[in-house]
Amino acid sequence: QSAGSFTEMEVLSIGTILLVEALFGFSLNVLTIISFWKIKELQTPGNFLIFNLALSDCGICINAFIAAFSSFLRYWPYGSDGCQMHGFQGFLTALTSINCTAAIAWDRYHQYCTRSKLQWNSVFSMVLFAWCFAGFWSAMPLLGWGTYDFEPLRTCCTLDYTKGGRNYIMLLIPLVLFNFVIPVFIMLMSYQFIDNKFRKTAQSKFSTSLPVKSLVICWGPYALLSFYAAVENVAFVSPKILMIPALIAKTSPTMNAFVYALGNENYRGGMWQFLTGEKIEKAKADDKIN
Repeated sequence: QSAGSFTEMEVLSIGTILLVEALFGFSLNVLTIISFWKIKELQTPGNFLIFNLALSDCGICINAFIAAFSSFLRYWPYGSDGCQMHGFQGFLTALTSINCTAAIAWDRYHQYCTRSKLQWNSVFSMVLFAWCFAGFWSAMPLLGWGTYDFEPLRTCCTLDYTKGGRNYIMLLIPLVLFNFVIPVFIMLMSYQFIDNKFRKTAQSKFSTSLPVKSLVICWGPYALLSFYAAVENVAFVSPKILMIPALIAKTSPTMNAFVYALGNENYRGGMWQFLTGEKIEKAKADDKIN
């Protein structure tokens, strides 16, 4: 269970990258979560989606912490059961995070284009669906549809995409379709309508292209690799190349914090209020993005 074809320096470098990603993402998302709890003005249905996004992103960071720790040890210390749990937890939080970004796009579409904001009951249903849907797909490898195994570095676990085979292909294609392609489509359509609205009113309240770009940059390489593995044998691809999508994906908690919490005037005002005690007059929960 050693790192195999990786040099000591490469293992240390990957461990360090994972640790930095985990620390940075975790700090920003914990701040997002606590601000929501503490600042009453932030507690709107729209911001509840951002709060849940931060929760799932904290889960991704915890997953990265564990991977960083075992990278520094140079081996996986938690046995095969630990590997299954690590794979499941990583997938559950990653898929929920992607689903939440699509839910935020849908909420913003309603807020800016239909003028009928989503109410608490709708938002609760969406959040429950996001977690349950992610839970369904994440549980499949535990039930024998696909399998969780070590990543090439052998210090963390994820869905094993090197095996190929029909069982794997039948999981992989719907997994990528439902948890990446469809969320991206929902986001593209929602932000396109919002962008048209902003152009008509000559009032741009936030970047309509950034949410889609950040999702595609963070998760696109992983989705492409998974899709490629469904049709081609990736056993011939260098383990070092196979590690790159995993490292890029782990930047998503930090990216999301900047795009959705810090990039949102209302939420940023609430975070500032939590940190300093100063109220920002402009941060009116109902008028701004949430």
